[in-house]
Amino acid sequence: MAQGQEQTAPDAVMTRIGQVVMLHHAGDREEARHRFLQLWAEIGEDGDPLHRCTLAHYMADTQDDPADELAWDLRALTAAEELTGDRLTEHDGALAVRALYPSLHLNLAADYVRLGHRTAARTHAHRARSAADALANDSYGDGVRAAITRMELRLAAEGPAGEGDWGPPRQGR
Repeated sequence: MAQGQEQTAPDAVMTRIGQVVMLHHAGDREEARHRFLQLWAEIGEDGDPLHRCTLAHYMADTQDDPADELAWDLRALTAAEELTGDRLTEHDGALAVRALYPSLHLNLAADYVRLGHRTAARTHAHRARSAADALANDSYGDGVRAAITRMELRLAAEGPAGEGDWGPPRQGR
């Protein structure tokens, strides 16, 4: 019985995260941010890496300050990197986390562009491109690959000291 309950708990948390994402996509950014923070407090800094990765990835989209957005995107990447070995087999959808790496790195590249850190932006754009082979050949994969290309072109056109507020499209902006 306890084992069955353990297996439903991650699904329940992912469902709750998905509900907040829908709230955010419906336009209530402030309430979504508030609910994500509540969920983050429940999950905890040492909670399930899949939950932390997913929540932080979406929480970044609700931030007004680029430095705060960067902090959440870094939390998402750190949590994704913790999903190794046995942890990957504990969640049905955890293998899909590998397909998040291109987006995670692309978001970091965009954060660094907004903050004026072009070298870091280029590093993460390169990592996004390197991870893009994990993307499926579907609309999501096509969209992320196109955004990576736009980022690469933008960084190449701007040169090392270029300015701009370009990045992958964020929900609710």
